[in-house]
Amino acid sequence: MGRFHRILEPGLNILIPVLDRIRYVQSLKEIVINVPEQSAVTLDNVTLQIDGVLYLRIMDPYKASYGVEDPEYAVTQLAQTTMRSELGKLSLDKVFRERESLNASIVDAINQAADCWGIRCLRYEIKDIHVPPRVKESMQMQVEAERRKRATVLESEGTRESAINVAEGKKQAQILASEAEKAEQINQAAGQERVEAEGGVRHGPLKIGAGAGSLWYFDFMGQASSVPSLAGEASAVLAKAKAKAEAIRILAAALTQHNGDAAASLTVAEQYVSAFSKLAKDSNTILLPSNPGDVTSMVAQAMGVYGALTKAPVPGTPDSLSSGSSRDVQGTDASLDEELDRVKMS
Repeated sequence: MGRFHRILEPGLNILIPVLDRIRYVQSLKEIVINVPEQSAVTLDNVTLQIDGVLYLRIMDPYKASYGVEDPEYAVTQLAQTTMRSELGKLSLDKVFRERESLNASIVDAINQAADCWGIRCLRYEIKDIHVPPRVKESMQMQVEAERRKRATVLESEGTRESAINVAEGKKQAQILASEAEKAEQINQAAGQERVEAEGGVRHGPLKIGAGAGSLWYFDFMGQASSVPSLAGEASAVLAKAKAKAEAIRILAAALTQHNGDAAASLTVAEQYVSAFSKLAKDSNTILLPSNPGDVTSMVAQAMGVYGALTKAPVPGTPDSLSSGSSRDVQGTDASLDEELDRVKMS
């Protein structure tokens, strides 16, 4: 009679007419409520237009019927006020980045307030966020500036990495070049030591190899020399040989002249005496003739060597005296006596 009597459970229920009347019927299924669009101000004073969707369920039909007049309307208003309160705690950038945490905060706030109504909020989802046109343009410019910044940073990093790679390559090339030069010097020193230990350079066939733009040969010691250097050495040897041949030709022509043999004998005697005087200067071994005090015998011995080499009678010997004219012999003997006197005085 105007008071709450009981809750009808699912199944068969008996009602007394006039005395019993069903006052409220509540659905225990999940209910979806569209939260209308509303304005909210963020922490950085940006006005947003935002709407959402609310999912809830009636957990206690008695509280939902007698605790609030219109539970759905009450929950909708509570969702709107809670959403405005939570948006005021966040800046515009965080609103876009932290939508999940914003939804969770709204759900917790609704559940705390709607517990006495017998209603439980399951989840809340923000549908759309509308920003003012000017703010949207500034956000677009910010995004473009950020992208340009990233592009510049990436380009600078690429340039830096490229420069580092080039410098590292040059460094490695210099290191390898220095190591190669060092190894070449070591090989040359080792080869020189082996040559000095063996007392000379071994000769043998050359090994010819192709280099970059020129030919190279390798000797037994492994040393490489280019063909242009060999050509230069060959030219020098050829020039020396030509000069020596010219000197010999001039000397031969001089020997055929009058008293040429006497002049040659005198030159041989001078060189023999000079060589004998230098024997004791640069060596520890001295070769002495049978009679070192007799200079005449040394000169005669030198002229004998010259005669044996030229296959001609030596001036001053008996054969030359008998075969030559007395005038030539006397001239030769006079020249020889003068030279002997000069040697004795020196």
